[in-house]
Order: sequence, then structure tokens, then C-alpha cells
Amino acid sequence: MKLVQHLLDAKGRDVISVTADVSVLDAIKLMAAKTVGSLLVMQGDELQGIITERDYARKVIIKGRSSETTEVGEIMTTDVCSTSSQQTVNDCMALMDKRKIRHLPVIDDGAVVGMLSIGDLVQAIISDQQEEIQQLEQYISGP
Repeated sequence: MKLVQHLLDAKGRDVISVTADVSVLDAIKLMAAKTVGSLLVMQGDELQGIITERDYARKVIIKGRSSETTEVGEIMTTDVCSTSSQQTVNDCMALMDKRKIRHLPVIDDGAVVGMLSIGDLVQAIISDQQEEIQQLEQYISGP
């Protein structure tokens, strides 16, 4: 089974982040430009929270707040669920399912080293299953 470390090695360890004082509109524009569904909220190297498209929909749009005047810090999720690079893909999938989240920061020794989405995990699981099917087909058909 693949570890988170293997996924990050393949996809990259770029972390897209904003500070808590950025407007929600600017954060959403950055998400759109980078084609991501979440941003980490950082103060220097310290993780303060996460803002997601879901946060925007539920805490700004539905409540009739202004995207231009609301700051990220007002709507970000501060109870951030994370994982380490030594966790398995299956463990991360179970965690995301249990917590009903779609984005998972990867933290090693107190430092953010990457970010995973549910799509990253699904892709890794499908890839593992395809490899297993090929191995079984080769075993069945023989040398």
C-alpha cells in the first residue's frame, strides 16, 4: 500500500496558502487560478486553519456576507485535521470519510510538507487496484 510520502513525491509538495487577513474574494480567486478547492491559512510557517469552497458557500454566500469585506480568518476552519507522510493512503481515505472532509494537510515534525485532496487518494487507490489486476492476470496466464 502506498504511503502519503509516495503521493507527494509524485504530485509535488507545493502548498498554496493565504494569510488570515486576506479577503475571501481574493482567496476564492486564488483557488480558481490554481484550480484547487482549498487553501491553507498560514502565519509564516505556522498552520492557522484551512479555507475551502465549502466554507465559502456555507459561511459567506448562504449568510449573505460580502466576499470583498469578509476576511479569511473570519470563516476559516481552525480545527484542521491533518496526516503525516508516513500514513497509508487507505488510512487517509478512512480519516477523510469519517470527518467528511475533502482536503488533508500533510504535517511532519510540525511543518506543513504537502496537501492531499480526496481526488489524489482516489487516483492512488485506482492505480493500486489496476496494478494488482495486472499482477493477477500475469499470474493466471503464467510465464
